[in-house]
Amino acid sequence: MLPETTPADDGTTPPPARELRPADRVNLRADLRAAVPDASAAVLVTVAVFMFFYLRMESGDSATVAVMPFMDDPDTYWMYLLSQAFGWSGLLWAWGTVLLGLLLSGPGPARLPVSRQVLERWHRTTSLTTMALMFAHALMFAAELVRYETQLAWAERLRAGVADTFVPGWYDSGTGRIAIPLGQGALYLAIPLGLLFYVRHRIGANTWRRLHRLVIAVYVLSVWHTLLYGTNVWYGEWPRTTLWLLQLPLAVLLLLRLLHPARRAERLTAPGRREGVSLPYWTLRTAGRVAAAAVVVGLLVVVASGHDGGRDRPAEPAPTGQHTHGTD
Repeated sequence: MLPETTPADDGTTPPPARELRPADRVNLRADLRAAVPDASAAVLVTVAVFMFFYLRMESGDSATVAVMPFMDDPDTYWMYLLSQAFGWSGLLWAWGTVLLGLLLSGPGPARLPVSRQVLERWHRTTSLTTMALMFAHALMFAAELVRYETQLAWAERLRAGVADTFVPGWYDSGTGRIAIPLGQGALYLAIPLGLLFYVRHRIGANTWRRLHRLVIAVYVLSVWHTLLYGTNVWYGEWPRTTLWLLQLPLAVLLLLRLLHPARRAERLTAPGRREGVSLPYWTLRTAGRVAAAAVVVGLLVVVASGHDGGRDRPAEPAPTGQHTHGTD
């Protein structure tokens, strides 16, 4: 959500904690109203992605059908396609809100096309939209599982679909045994971390700031979930390459954010660093910068070489009985 602001001192002492006045607090209800245009755009993107997947399945070009031939019927599996569409639009919105957050919390460009306050509001509204898209993605996946298990009674189908989707470790089929808990972790971290901003006046700005840094882990889990379970990026084709390319600007911005943080007290070379910052803590910060640099180099190698872990599309379709229910 809102980034930390740069302190006005010379970095030698931490700024005193300041209680947020009522005028400084951002109301969740106001942000929900402000998010309506953003959410409407997300719905339109979701519909476009759904139509793209639907037409690819009808034409026989769908990678999902290559993985699971029994799904070669878009009219039957439309809820699954809608789940994919919500997943992809959610990942796109997550990419956008992380991008805005890194721009706001790092050194940022010298000139911005809009004011900082506008970027902060966009960051908050895109975060809210991302959470809604993630939940819709999971909900439609659960609905598809309920529809699919026709041999069970309705109560049992509902219980199984909800448990497979929302209970960690319950889903036990194929790559979903790993991929679905990753997605659940992203969902269950994203919602509280996103909403904590609206109670930061109760928990303290410093506590909120430390917790909010974990949103990077949410995004990493989301991408990992997609690479493992997104049937449209299983193969080394343009969707997978595009997904990798999109990570490059985020990795570069993260590296810049770590090398030149907006808060002077976070800089490794800050003069007169506060007492109590131990050598292990300094080493941890340095390791974070090295890891971010390694990620940038790794992404460049992956994009340049084309060796990103994707597999070749099979010449023959997978056995029709194979049911992995991969999802994006």
